[in-house]
Amino acid sequence: MAEKARELAKRIEIHYTPKHGSWLNIAEIELSAVTRQCLDRRIPDIDTLNRELSFWERDRNDCAKEVQRHFTTEQARGKLKHLYPKL
Repeated sequence: MAEKARELAKRIEIHYTPKHGSWLNIAEIELSAVTRQCLDRRIPDIDTLNRELSFWERDRNDCAKEVQRHFTTEQARGKLKHLYPKL
């Protein structure tokens, strides 16, 4: 069991992403939702996992949830001007 865990851990790639990216917030919301709504139990095999995720994804897309943004693009550029190159 420990050998299998080490083998799986070696396959993990960590990608550092910006803390203030709005797309990151959306991705975190979706990952949290899939974890709570679909992956909250032991799933016995990859086929079952793929089937469950497909059902969840279809249902989630049918709901057409929207993200409420608090900034316009121009407001974000003004607030985060140090991140944007001078044009």
